[in-house]
Amino acid sequence: MLKKMISISAIFVSVAAFAQQPSIQFYRPNSKVGNAIFEPPKNDSISYDGLKVRVGGDFAMQFQALNQSNEMENLADLGSNFNLPTANFNIDVQLHDGLRMHMRTYMSSRHHVEAWIKGGHIQVDKLNFIKPGLLEGLMDMTTVRIGLDEINYGDAHFRRTDNARAIHNPFVGNYLMDAFTTEVFGELLLRKKGVIGMLGVSNGKLNQSVVLPQNRYNKPSFYGKVGYDNTFGEDFRARLTGSWYINTGTGTGTWLYGGDRAGSRYYNVLQTTDGDGGDFDGRFNARFNKISSFQVNPFIKFKGLEFFGIYEVADGLMEFEDPDNNEGAMTQLAAELLYRFGKNEQFYVSGRYNEVSGKMQEGAQDPLNVSRINAGAGWYLTNNVVIKLEYVTQDYNGDGWSGRLDGANFNGIVGEAAISF
Repeated sequence: MLKKMISISAIFVSVAAFAQQPSIQFYRPNSKVGNAIFEPPKNDSISYDGLKVRVGGDFAMQFQALNQSNEMENLADLGSNFNLPTANFNIDVQLHDGLRMHMRTYMSSRHHVEAWIKGGHIQVDKLNFIKPGLLEGLMDMTTVRIGLDEINYGDAHFRRTDNARAIHNPFVGNYLMDAFTTEVFGELLLRKKGVIGMLGVSNGKLNQSVVLPQNRYNKPSFYGKVGYDNTFGEDFRARLTGSWYINTGTGTGTWLYGGDRAGSRYYNVLQTTDGDGGDFDGRFNARFNKISSFQVNPFIKFKGLEFFGIYEVADGLMEFEDPDNNEGAMTQLAAELLYRFGKNEQFYVSGRYNEVSGKMQEGAQDPLNVSRINAGAGWYLTNNVVIKLEYVTQDYNGDGWSGRLDGANFNGIVGEAAISF
């Protein structure tokens, strides 16, 4: 592992030191500059002068000092130390005027010891590769994405940490009900005068296979987004979007909140002294089969003050063989407030509240509730380097929990340093 991390570090240092990063069309910068950007920008400000390859990467490591407890008093003691660093390797290619490719490889992640490709896609903003000026008026407001990669459901995935890409996340942890999945997809995005409309379809599968699961059937997922995003004057920006994701299969649709195979951002939490638990503890996934999810996201920025929120409802069935009393619904609320300051807003203080509550099965006697509070601060040493420090406390409340999660809590300090370029 030491040799692996040394090799990864050497690659990133050499690329950062010697590579001249070309400008890529319709590209969200992998740096502080991309913080307030959601979908890749549509402004046509970069001229095409031939094929360009942009090689980039992400590197993140944390120092974790957490304590944990539960009613059974059987959770493992956690020490204070560094977690295993994570790393991404990114390639973005300008293939033609308005046509580009993206691919991300997880070089080191918590859940997988080997390097593996997270996903990739092609993005089309012009049709000049077919014929110069073809449907130019339509393409001025149209973006098409096709591939096997992260789908555009909700706005929260633009602010989360993607394995080692932590540059856009003001906190160390992601959200409790973490909507992130990589599926075979196609998306059509329209933007005009601040109005946003997007329709997408995917095969609903995280692990790709043509073999049908026994007693299950696969169906595609349909998802979309509508909203408004505009700047008023020099200091005020407002965005409001609503997204949906629907899958009615029994072998698909279970991955919307469990598609991040990199693992939880808080290491070894909620694991027992006997080894019960896993790499994904600390977040929540109801694992609904037939699933309908809706997410509403407000975003407001006034000078250095920034607010982002989530209202989300996910409902579905746990077991199709016995549908009676198996339908459940979970609701997620999140609100985060930041104040960015300094000459280039290189410093910030932040707070976030996140809660998930509901019943995984309608017939359950008691509802479930889990809540998390984060408070922290950060410093962008450069546009490509950030250090963060946060306090986190997470509680499993109510009588709906059992076993190691009954009355569980973890809390403490986590620090993180991250590089993206």
